[in-house]
Amino acid sequence: MIKNLTVLLAVLVTTLAFPRPAAAIANGEDARDGDYRFSVLLTMTGLPADDGGTRDSSCSGALIAPRWVITAGHCFRDADGRKVSRTVAEKTTAVVGRSDLSGTGGQEAQVVDVHQADDTDVALAELSADITGITPIRLSDTPAVSGETLRLTGFGLVTDASGLVPATRMQTGLFTVNAVGDTLVEASGTAPRPDTSPCPHDSGGPYFRETPGGEPALVAVVSTGPGCPHPGPDFSARVDTLAGWIADTTSDRPGFPFLPLPFLIALPAVALALVALLVWQSTTRRSTARQSGARRSTARLPGRP
Repeated sequence: MIKNLTVLLAVLVTTLAFPRPAAAIANGEDARDGDYRFSVLLTMTGLPADDGGTRDSSCSGALIAPRWVITAGHCFRDADGRKVSRTVAEKTTAVVGRSDLSGTGGQEAQVVDVHQADDTDVALAELSADITGITPIRLSDTPAVSGETLRLTGFGLVTDASGLVPATRMQTGLFTVNAVGDTLVEASGTAPRPDTSPCPHDSGGPYFRETPGGEPALVAVVSTGPGCPHPGPDFSARVDTLAGWIADTTSDRPGFPFLPLPFLIALPAVALALVALLVWQSTTRRSTARQSGARRSTARLPGRP
């Protein structure tokens, strides 16, 4: 464990300082149609380029609520490479529930806002519309455990005879957890090959726990690692430690202010008091009106005895 964590720190010094956009899973396998529909491809078109022009790129992610996608924080960087809480490209499109990238399955929505976590490489992307008919993945409420197996899904580059090429389908693979830090998980590819590994454009891809007959649970998202393909560890950002921030950020706020519990308990009594006051005021007005009418009916008219 100590050795693994030492390796983790050494790699972080050289890689996290300049996080690279991560490609689809090298030496993974095609995901079947209908599997892992919560997986998301984020396509950025019109990103600012070093030469003053624009470029296109992509990241991976996961749907965690009808209008929210979790991904890597470094997927949203300004021209100077700094993470920002906003969209950077002219257009950022989320494709949800589509395994075959040449098809039209699943749903699409635009990213309209971005929220960055403070101390880890995680961002939440808000969509322009709810994704319906696709069950979001739930967040794990427990951390990864050394030795357990996690599944990863992602989009982007894959390996073939000519090297790394864009994927045409969502890719997946299995990884074994080597070590768990305060904010990161170190995991190594195990299937379909020992050198199964995330690549550029897999950034933000979900590592999730699978249990027989149970719902998948999101444990971490791809952050950084060595060039792909490679045997040995890559590094992902934990999400179980961000549960409070994620809940606060993604919760619906219809505009009704938060009311403390003592006020909520007293609210029925306050409502009854207001009703009683309104009834009293109405009764008083009617009584005053009757008395005024009676005085007018008994008053002497001018010139009459």
